[in-house]
Amino acid sequence: MIDDPRRSLPAIDRLVTDELVASWGAARVTHDARAVVAEARARALDEGVPTIEALRARLAERLRVRVEPVINATGVVLHTNLGRAPWSASAIEAAREASGYALTELDGDTGKRGGRGAGVEDRLRALTGAEAGLVVNNCAAAMILALAALAKGERVIVSRGQLVEIGGGFRIPEILEASGAELVEVGTTNRTRLSDFVGAQGDGARAILWVHASNFRQIGFTAMPTLRELAQLEPLLIADLGSGALTPFEGEPSVAEAIEAGADLVCFSGDKLLGGPQAGIAIGRREVVDRLRRHPLARALRADKVTLAALEATLDDWLRDEAVPVRAMIEAPIERLRATAERWRSALPEGVDATVVDVEGAIGGGSMPGQRWPSVALAIRSPSPMALHAALRRGAPRVIGRIKEEALLLDARTVEPLGASEALLDALLGALAAVADG
Repeated sequence: MIDDPRRSLPAIDRLVTDELVASWGAARVTHDARAVVAEARARALDEGVPTIEALRARLAERLRVRVEPVINATGVVLHTNLGRAPWSASAIEAAREASGYALTELDGDTGKRGGRGAGVEDRLRALTGAEAGLVVNNCAAAMILALAALAKGERVIVSRGQLVEIGGGFRIPEILEASGAELVEVGTTNRTRLSDFVGAQGDGARAILWVHASNFRQIGFTAMPTLRELAQLEPLLIADLGSGALTPFEGEPSVAEAIEAGADLVCFSGDKLLGGPQAGIAIGRREVVDRLRRHPLARALRADKVTLAALEATLDDWLRDEAVPVRAMIEAPIERLRATAERWRSALPEGVDATVVDVEGAIGGGSMPGQRWPSVALAIRSPSPMALHAALRRGAPRVIGRIKEEALLLDARTVEPLGASEALLDALLGALAAVADG
């Protein structure tokens, strides 16, 4: 009879240490220890039984999984998988202060009930010229709320060229369906004329939905009416800008321009080019915004006090014309980034094959699709780029780069302007030592 290797797997209590329990609690450590042993049991016949040290290392890594800080060395400024926009120092402090009791729905002067988000709304009016504003938890929620409040059971006109899919497989037709509105498609994929909208409005359409093309750009034989032209038609004009550019920037549609053009409602994200927390912001005519505010979904989708506080502080940064981290990264001079990458290279041990190279990054988050952003990176070709990247991802702090042409690229644009240059270098030297030790 052949011995079953699974019999040699250790008991759960051999993996559960006092140190782990003190850090993570007995219930979670025991739960995850059972999962680690179960994974090892399922692979034991093919791969053998791991050592108890390997099992403990796997348990420690599993326990560490949480929302934790990372250094973004990918060169993608608004990296969705890394939480998009990093907050400014003032936004972080405002959120910290609001984490306790905070004036969220109470007027501190009168003692009477106040409006949630009133401080954000006041700042948005000053920045954009809109009559009113409302904050919910993300831009998709703002769109669903807008369509449900303004056009449930009614027809909404959308160009076929703007029936886009945003992150997570969320599609504009599905948003309309979820809101209870009826989709009316006009035009073609590449060309939609004003006459197409004029013809469709005669069928009793309640609204026109104009959608910023996220993550792609149409070029060549294309046509689309401007917001100003669409605003002259009878239906309500709802604009989903997504990116949240407060001012014109590299061809990106701006919130202020959409309001000035006559859009009745403009929806955009708080954690993209605005540079604040995740939020969906709807601004526009007061009568229109008030209809959203009164809708039952508004309570289900509303933002919490910490988000509101961080958003207020971010908008204050814009009002004072202070560079939020997103702007600092986008506007960082190439030579400053090159100097940082050269400093990293010069600090590496002898024998490491590394060079400073010109690269192209991206803004990300659906902002400025199709536009590449010049940057500078440290390209490391030895030791093994994959092994080194794995060590960086598992380090403390974790560092996320990218692999290209058998080299690990660490892009300075998303590191140096955030003051993380020295932390990245320390992490890199530690990872190189770990890989060298095997």
